[in-house]
Amino acid sequence: MLPDFQGQVILFVMEGNGGGELDGKVLQTFQKSFVQVQHILDQNRLLINEINQNHESKVPDNLSRNVGLIRELNNNIKKVVHLYSDLSSNFSKSVDVNSSEGDSRSDAKKRTRPPTA
Repeated sequence: MLPDFQGQVILFVMEGNGGGELDGKVLQTFQKSFVQVQHILDQNRLLINEINQNHESKVPDNLSRNVGLIRELNNNIKKVVHLYSDLSSNFSKSVDVNSSEGDSRSDAKKRTRPPTA
């Protein structure tokens, strides 16, 4: 079984946000994507096991079935790459938005400070 890093990633995202809270919708999107990725990886593990068993059996029907299984595995890998790409993009956007909001808050504080003598 692959390790489950979902909670650690979300914790990192929140800590990387300067202790502030990320939008609940962003966290929900991250969680949903990680669940999808984990589901596909679990499917891939089963596919790989079946491919190996078919290969070891050397039965012609099983070997020809591997062609379709390998195609399915390849498509699943493409889906995982796409999901990770989306996650990366969403993460970058959320960090940029939160960073910009933090900058504008600190700029507002700078403007409201009384001049020093």
